[in-house]
Amino acid sequence: MKKLFLGLAVAAGMMTFAQETKAVSTEPIKKEKQPIRFGIKAGGNSSYFSEQKLSLNNQKIGFHAGVLVNIPLSQKFSLQPEVLYNQLGAKSVISSTDVTTGSTNIKTKSDYKTTMNYISVPLMVQMRPTERFYVEAGPEFSYFINGKNSGNSTISTTTGGITTTQSVSNSEDINKDDVNKFNLGLGLGLGYDITQNLGINARYINSLTDMRNQKPEGTEPLNHRAFQLGLNYKF
Repeated sequence: MKKLFLGLAVAAGMMTFAQETKAVSTEPIKKEKQPIRFGIKAGGNSSYFSEQKLSLNNQKIGFHAGVLVNIPLSQKFSLQPEVLYNQLGAKSVISSTDVTTGSTNIKTKSDYKTTMNYISVPLMVQMRPTERFYVEAGPEFSYFINGKNSGNSTISTTTGGITTTQSVSNSEDINKDDVNKFNLGLGLGLGYDITQNLGINARYINSLTDMRNQKPEGTEPLNHRAFQLGLNYKF
């Protein structure tokens, strides 16, 4: 009789253990949506105008810096508004010559650079195929603050192995009345979270608004084009 009760007790214990094990193993893992996170970002810009062909000679180097907030919408999607100080513009080589007469070589180069500063508000929708990698797209709204046109001419003369260089520079502020204060653009980019807090981001901005306040009749729209590469830190 004792053996019978002992056997029933063991059997009941094994059945209870099996049920608990099955319940634990089959329960789905709940993935919670990430919290809202604030952060900062900064990086470099390489910009030019739509009327120019893409070339290293016409790339204006600038920067962007500001703040962001990342708002998760689901496990895969999030909304990221940003407020940035954004430096755009373009550079162009007006003329470049290299002439040798006898033992004298003369090189001349004239370039022209436009710098335009904006407060930009990108509104990016981000999608994460993986936990760390994401792609993004969305509009960018910008307001023109100020700008400057500057030119530089350099003449280098080499005779008998001795080179002398003369440079002439000029600069003037852009008339704000000539510039369309508001600018609408479209951004496409991708990013990677190096750590939980630190990430890298690359983005291309295509302006959709003519930057001139009054577009001359018969001319093509004049828009900004910019590549951005930077780091972001989320708290």
